[in-house]
Amino acid sequence: MKKVKIHITLKEGVLDPQGKAVQGSLNTLGYEAVQKVRVGKYMELYVEDSANIEQQIEDMCVKLLANPVIEDYHYTVEEGVTQ
Repeated sequence: MKKVKIHITLKEGVLDPQGKAVQGSLNTLGYEAVQKVRVGKYMELYVEDSANIEQQIEDMCVKLLANPVIEDYHYTVEEGVTQ
């Protein structure tokens, strides 16, 4: 079993209204040092071992998990994880 950690964020230049709202709220709470917030998604997948796991993860990201037109993604695969 492998654990895959996937991080998905909006590409630079894509408006991030949720990030802007979080930044505004943090500034209102007095955290004025926060100058920029980008909000994204984080997922963990537990996947059976296979020879082509990285290609499968790429396919999952492109076909379902991320929108490659407006989002970037990266992932890491941890070896030998038990649930």
